[in-house]
Amino acid sequence: MMNQAFSIDYFILLAGLLLVAGVITAKFSTRLGVPALVLFLLVGMLAGSDGLGFIYFDNPTYAQLIGILALVIILFEGGLQTKWSTIKRVAAPSLSLATIGVILTSSGVAVAAKFILDVSWLEAFLFGAIVGSTDAAAVFAVLKGKNIRKRLGSTLEAESGTNDPMAVFLTISFIELLVSDQPNYLFMLGSFFWQMGLGIVFGFALGKIASLAINRINLDSSGLYPVFALAFALLTYSVTALIGASGLLAVYIAALVIGNSDLTYRHSIFRFNEGFAWMMQILMFVILGLLVFPTQLFDWDIIIRGVVLSLLLMLVARPIAVFLSTIGMGFSVKERTFLAWAGLRGAVPIVLATFPMIAGLENSQLFFNVIFFVVLTSALIQGSTISYFAEKLHLTGTQKQTPLHSLELVSIGKANAEIIEIEISENNIVANQSLAEIAFPKDVLVNAIIRQGDLITPAGDTRLQAGDILYVLVAKQSKQAVKTLFADKEPMLD
Repeated sequence: MMNQAFSIDYFILLAGLLLVAGVITAKFSTRLGVPALVLFLLVGMLAGSDGLGFIYFDNPTYAQLIGILALVIILFEGGLQTKWSTIKRVAAPSLSLATIGVILTSSGVAVAAKFILDVSWLEAFLFGAIVGSTDAAAVFAVLKGKNIRKRLGSTLEAESGTNDPMAVFLTISFIELLVSDQPNYLFMLGSFFWQMGLGIVFGFALGKIASLAINRINLDSSGLYPVFALAFALLTYSVTALIGASGLLAVYIAALVIGNSDLTYRHSIFRFNEGFAWMMQILMFVILGLLVFPTQLFDWDIIIRGVVLSLLLMLVARPIAVFLSTIGMGFSVKERTFLAWAGLRGAVPIVLATFPMIAGLENSQLFFNVIFFVVLTSALIQGSTISYFAEKLHLTGTQKQTPLHSLELVSIGKANAEIIEIEISENNIVANQSLAEIAFPKDVLVNAIIRQGDLITPAGDTRLQAGDILYVLVAKQSKQAVKTLFADKEPMLD
């Protein structure tokens, strides 16, 4: 009994230490110029049996479970933060990159893998499918806070949020071809439209239901609303996946619908999911780091093959795919070059690399080690140079401002009012107007204005400026009127 209690306490201690290490590495990753995911992976590798020996972990099934769960949370948080008014203007190039781009990238890598890894054509295309998609966790994390042009950043975020289903579909399809005696190609084509089509339909429908439920239900504690929203994310993935459709695509679509709806306790829902997504990102990358054994990874044979495949992916396959899949979509050569370079690989290829291991394919361990090395080099080389490339190509926009304030919104309980947060942009209708000039509905009070980190007490002659953040006390029946009053003009993507 004592030994069992000690094991539980030891496990909890390790979990706490790993989370502390993850948060600290995230803090210093920006200063070091290295994406946080690389440091998370290194923490896992250091804690593993080939490192300090704290944890022995070699179970790809558990790693896949944790990885998929983390991806659901990360995609949900990314979708919540994405404005539909922005993403709908990059829908065409994003979808083209997420489908045609993934197929072209996978095919290019497959041709190289056939000869470099000395495997069959089907195995080569399986390898290409696994590394064919960019990674949402990596892209969201690297682009957050960067002043990349809005159109480019939105395209990359939308692509990474929607191309995972294509990579999953291709990976599972090639595994089925490898293990099946009589593969049915026509069935696979039908499966593709089934997965993508129902993924979109279920994501949109469940997103609408979630938004309605969050606003209509009257919970006793405001802390339950973020949990309720998260529950819908898990429900959306599981229900969609159980009918054989793309759960990851459904989660991202549902998050877009929820995030662009007028939500009760919106601030609490967003902040909770942002923190939880960070925790899942740390956990996922640490677990994936534990799964790899550095003595196997840093073998000269793996290093040479991994470097060659990684360079071909970054410098040949991805650029060709980007230039071909964005023809006629209004991108300049410089912009397409940047889109090609910013195609980060991250957790998704490593998680997908566990699928062949679970299926018991012959070269699954070789695939996992090479793919891990490809991800590591992609994150290190591309992830740490995205800002540099954007500046050199003159593709930076207005510097994004990180809010310096810390104002906690207090729940008003069951009162028929709430405090909402409104940010004034350059395109805002009321920008440069004084508060006295704005025709507020009744029962509306501007409580505070945050301007460049300073608190300003609002008065009638206070003139609003771009970048101001307003905290407005409003009756619930007037909430939509206030939102309309502070709406942006039609935004332009640079």
